[in-house]
Parts: sequence; structure tokens; C-alpha cells
Amino acid sequence: MTKRPAVPAVPAVPAVIAALTVLTLGGVPAAVAADPAGPAAPAVVKVATAKQLQSALAAAVPGQTIQLADGTYSGNFKATSAGTAAARITLTGSAKAVLTTPSGGGYGLHLDGASYWTVQGLTVTGAQKGVMADAANHVVLDGLTVHHTTMEGVHFRNSSAYGTLRDSRVHDTGLGGDGMGEGVYVGTANTLTDRSDHVRITGNTFGPNIGGENVDLKEGTIGGLVSGNTFDGDGLTGRNYDDSWVDVKGNDYVIENNTGRRTTDDGYQTHGVRPGWGCGTVFRGNRSDLTGATGPDRYAIDVTNYDAATCRTTIGAGNTVTGGRGLVNPGVPIG
Repeated sequence: MTKRPAVPAVPAVPAVIAALTVLTLGGVPAAVAADPAGPAAPAVVKVATAKQLQSALAAAVPGQTIQLADGTYSGNFKATSAGTAAARITLTGSAKAVLTTPSGGGYGLHLDGASYWTVQGLTVTGAQKGVMADAANHVVLDGLTVHHTTMEGVHFRNSSAYGTLRDSRVHDTGLGGDGMGEGVYVGTANTLTDRSDHVRITGNTFGPNIGGENVDLKEGTIGGLVSGNTFDGDGLTGRNYDDSWVDVKGNDYVIENNTGRRTTDDGYQTHGVRPGWGCGTVFRGNRSDLTGATGPDRYAIDVTNYDAATCRTTIGAGNTVTGGRGLVNPGVPIG
């Protein structure tokens, strides 16, 4: 009996490979994720209503961009999906894309475990807190406008490390008038377990009418950067120890090249509210205008916990002051 020649097997193309194929239209990815049981998710999701935004946030996948049309989006918006270092999730819109809340309560935008998100361009207003990052690492807030909140404008909390707030405008916060409406708040008071470390606050404009410090850096946090910002202390109340633009209670921060005006007392302060904290801050290149300050100290940089051996603060070159009683309180070396 003559045997038939063997027919070479044709390698099968697994369905998952086809599903992972990213099609492009005009050079723009048409899909960013694959599901063997269904179609790939779109690379860009365009939304124009609050309901669409809620759905898009709930379904977000790594590499996706959620694009907001101009308009008002009323609700408390929350994201819980995480991106990756190689495939961030982006929420973007113009300043005319406005997130607000119907009651003025809750968070305007809550990034809850939503690491590797970028939020660009849009406005957040009319909430208790504007943008809240909880256990969300590597979040970038870029070019936002945050205003008219009853408490903080932006808060990095619950060990949200390596966050960035840049090139944004924050004003009219803390409308409750109790001195507890910081522009940006890093960490949690009265605990050392919130490791919202290495947060960068750069190139922002704070004020007027911020009802607490423009920037509050809490104990338990380390290694952040506050650089190139403009501070306006119009709005400080003194009702909750808010009497400076920046209050440093964490360790090893760099505060540089900022400009501040209008304060009730000091420009910058360090505090040791827990032993070993409020130490290692470096101040350089900051320009402080204390004209009109009436508080008891009135220093550009008031280091309240200096210890040459255990809790140093460095007052570097280029810091200047106009008005007040001087650049730094007595006993703290310059240079």
C-alpha cells in the first residue's frame, strides 16, 4: 500500500495574538487592550456627559485616554483602575471642562488606588476637596485649575508616593474659614504611617483666598520638592496655625526658587510635631515679600526646631526677603 506524503502542518495563529494587535488610523492607536472574549478597548474615549465620564472612569484600562468635551460634569468622580509605568491612563480636557459636585460635598476627583494616572488641563470646583489621591502612586496632575472648595484643593494621602502637581492654579480653598483649606496637602496629620513620599509641587500658582497654608507637608513624608511656585497668602486666617505659605513637618524636602507675597507672619516654617521630623529641609533661591505682615515672628524662613546635631535645616544661597524682621530666625546659620 502506497503511503500518502505527509502534509506540513500550518501553524495556528492564536486568537489572543490577533486580539492584541493594535490597529492604527492615521498613526493613532485604535485599541490599547485586548480581551480574548471580546473586542479591544478603544485608545481614546470621548465623553460629553457626567454619566459617560462615570462609565469611562470605571472601565479605564492601561494606555487609555479619556477626553472630556468642554462643559460641566456634575457628580463625585472616582477612578480605581491603575495604569502602568509603560502605559499610563490619561484624563484630559480644557479648563472649560469643569468637574463639580451637586452638593458641594465629597471629592471632585478621587484617584483611589489609581496609580500611574495623568490628569491634564481640566477644572475642579465646588467640592469639599478638589483632587484626592489615595494609595495612588506616580500620579501627575498637570495644568489643572482647582478652586472654591470647602477644604483642600489637592491632597496626596494614604501613601500616594511620587506624585506631581505642576503648572496648575489653585485658589479659593478652605471656604469654611477655619484655617483648614490648604492649597495642597501631602500626607496625614498626627501619624507616621502615611508615606506620601517624593511628591513634586512645581510651577504652580497658589492663591488668592487659600484658607490655610498654600502647601502643607506633613510628618511621616520625605524627599519632596517644592520648586518654582508663586504663593499668595491672602486668605490666611491664623485660626488653625496657618500663618505661612509653606509649612514643612516632613523630612528632607527641597524648597527652591519660589516667590511669595502677603502673609500674616512668616513665609516658610519648619515644625517638629513628632521627634525626628521636620528636619533636613533645604531652602534656596526663594524670594519672600513680607510687607504688611503683623505676626510675632515675621521671618522669610522660620525654623522652629533647629538643632545642629540632630535636626538641621540648610538656608542656602539666593534666598531674599523684603519687609519683616529678616531672612531667618536667630540661631540658624545661613549658607
